Amino acid sequence: MRRVAKLSAACIATAALAVTATACGSTSSDSTSSSSASAGSGSGVKIGLAFDVGGRGDRSFNDSAARGADKAKSEFGGSIKELTAKTSDTEADREQRLTDLAQAGYNPVVGVGFSYAASMTKVAAKFPKTSFGIVDSVVDVKNVDSITFTEEQGSYLAGVAAALKTKKNHVGFIGGVDVPLIKKFEAGYVQGVHDTNPKVKVDTQYLSHGSDFSGFASPDKGKAAASGMLDNGADVIYSAAGSSGNGAIEAVNGVKGAWAIGVDSDQYNIPGLAKYKASILTSMVKNVDVGVYDFIKSVHEGKPLTGVNNYSLAKNGVSLATSGGFIDDIKTQLDAAKQKIVDGSVKVKTTP
Repeated sequence: MRRVAKLSAACIATAALAVTATACGSTSSDSTSSSSASAGSGSGVKIGLAFDVGGRGDRSFNDSAARGADKAKSEFGGSIKELTAKTSDTEADREQRLTDLAQAGYNPVVGVGFSYAASMTKVAAKFPKTSFGIVDSVVDVKNVDSITFTEEQGSYLAGVAAALKTKKNHVGFIGGVDVPLIKKFEAGYVQGVHDTNPKVKVDTQYLSHGSDFSGFASPDKGKAAASGMLDNGADVIYSAAGSSGNGAIEAVNGVKGAWAIGVDSDQYNIPGLAKYKASILTSMVKNVDVGVYDFIKSVHEGKPLTGVNNYSLAKNGVSLATSGGFIDDIKTQLDAAKQKIVDGSVKVKTTP
């Protein structure tokens, strides 16, 4: 009877999640996928993904997290439930999204993005038997794995590449939202540019500020910002702006001799950006997929990762993509810059 009761409770919770997502004015979009091996058997892992704005299909940050979850599901069986944030989200919306996943029995639950930090702090404490993971922030609760990266180090290398490839001694940086995380990208990039060639000018622009996260999901704003920088004389533009960066890449592609630097995923190899790939110099790849996969694997094995797990340049947590071969000619300089960071002779700033 106890087993029946538990199964019934799980079914009720799952049904409640579906109702919440469709009938209660939720600010989430959602989707569910499951492997045939787990259908009806209860095997594998039930992965709950709470995406940041843009969700699966942003060709950048969220897609990288999705790849990690997809790999885990492929290897271990099970299912994935996805809920996606909207730019109009309140803190209550984020808290409810995580609560819905935990109540429905998803374990682990992954918050993709720093915006889930405050809500996860509350929700993880309420569900101590559920393993939570958060990308790009630190949550000090015993059942949370904080998956962080040294974005500034990878961005430094992007800056080195930009300084070596610019023909006009003028480059640009576009940040999605003016928040500390994206400031790390800017700081590393600008330092990499100036350490390589102090004469290079760096233009900087943010697409939104404060609690307005629309800058991560507005390709039109990214395109307009990049067009302005190109008109102003920049010929290499690095965007750390989620799907907004897709618009920046499109703008760069329209200018002969200009280069775009992608972010998070190897954007040269993203199908949706294929027609622009001849203009993508490189991408600062942030291996969110590795961090998410590692976490899910640990939960599957019964030894959940907790605390802070930082993926650095030395651990290949961040890197520059070489697809297209456009930075092959500067490999020696990039390798030298990487080694200086790894051995500590260059300290990369985390604030501009």
